[in-house]
Order: sequence, then C-alpha cells, then structure tokens
Amino acid sequence: MGYWGYFVVGRGERPLAELEVLSRAQGMTLREEAPGGWQVWEYPSSGGDVGSMNALAQETGAPALFGYVMDSDCVVVEAAAPESGAWTTCLARAAMAGYLSAGNEGLTLEDYFLEPPDAAERAVAWAAEAGHEVNAGSLLDVLTADADPLAENLFFRLLDRLGVVPL
Repeated sequence: MGYWGYFVVGRGERPLAELEVLSRAQGMTLREEAPGGWQVWEYPSSGGDVGSMNALAQETGAPALFGYVMDSDCVVVEAAAPESGAWTTCLARAAMAGYLSAGNEGLTLEDYFLEPPDAAERAVAWAAEAGHEVNAGSLLDVLTADADPLAENLFFRLLDRLGVVPL
C-alpha cells in the first residue's frame, strides 16, 4: 500500500502548522524548508482535509499549494495565490482517471481538473506571483508524466519546476 496524505506548501515567517487556517491538520510535520521562507509540511491522512488553500494564501499573503497523494498513484494539486486566484489539476492523470472511473459517477478528469496546458499556464502565473519565472513547457512535462514509480516524486518535481523547492 502506498502513501495517502497531504503536502502543504506555502511561504511564511512562522511555521505554517501554527496558522489558524491549518488548525484541523493536527500533527503536521515539517518536511522541508527552502530559501525565501518556503515550507513543505506533511499530513498523512486517507480522509478529511487540511483546511482551505485559498485561506492559506490570503493569510500568508503568498501563493500556497496543496498536494493530496492517493496511494502513491496520483496527486490532486490545488493551488491559490492572493492575486491570480485558485486552480486545480492532477498529476499522473491515467492513474487518477482509474480512481474516477471506480466511482462510477460518469465524471471525467476534465470535470474535476484543468487540462495540462491550462494548468501549466496557471502554474506560470502562480510562480510569477511567488517571484519566480518558470517555463510552461517544463511544467507541462510534469503535468503529463506518469508516476515513476511514486506520485510523490512527480509532486516534488513540480515544486522544483515552480522554483519553490529545488530537487
């Protein structure tokens, strides 16, 4: 069985886990800190949620990003920034499609998530608001890749390409 849980990414002068907006996620652990005040926190959980990513972006005044890893197969990516707004996509799309078809609700990836080119465009704006200039093509490579072997690796590759946490 693979990993189920959240990675919470944001920028702040104090630990993100201390913020009111993340108070539902008791037991978060700091996974990594990067230059510019970036923090990556981990919250293992197969259910529930960590809080509002939009509220986190507003409270910190900086872009924020959640990655919900599903059994190490795929990742739901939710991002928000105070100026450029919120967007949602996924990593390892074929695996995510399998999870959606198992629900038998007749909904497709496109019903839930931005297509990779649109997600790459939104990610470029997100990164720009974070003070990073990034290449949409390198983001598109990650957004269209399969998990090899773990979806978590794709998530951290995305963070690297966004200029947040270098690999």
